[in-house]
Amino acid sequence: MNQLPFDPYQRACPSRSVLDRIADRWTVLVLGALEAGPLRFTAIAHRVDGVSQKMLTQTLRGLERDGLVHRAVHAEVPPRVEYSLTAAGEAALEPIRAIERWTLDHAGEVLTARAVYDAEHPTPSAR
Repeated sequence: MNQLPFDPYQRACPSRSVLDRIADRWTVLVLGALEAGPLRFTAIAHRVDGVSQKMLTQTLRGLERDGLVHRAVHAEVPPRVEYSLTAAGEAALEPIRAIERWTLDHAGEVLTARAVYDAEHPTPSAR
């Protein structure tokens, strides 16, 4: 298959939907959680504090559809389902780790900048 000239800056480019998936907050957190190895749904939900069951289900389905996560159903009673990273999911960890490092390194600066901005630009309800 020929490589298409992807350009996510173009509205109609299909790569934009890939960018939307990989840059999503829940995607970043779920892939990061799965870095430790295969996990069951409940374990992912515990690791990704604050994600709703519905959002976690949607995120995992989307990641499976996009080939970033593998869903394994084990023939047991009751059935046991585990999620793990595919090779593409593992490859996504490098930029995700970089974003996570940047977030941890700069969170203080960003929060300070927000506070300064908010003090200088009060919302109409705060006046």
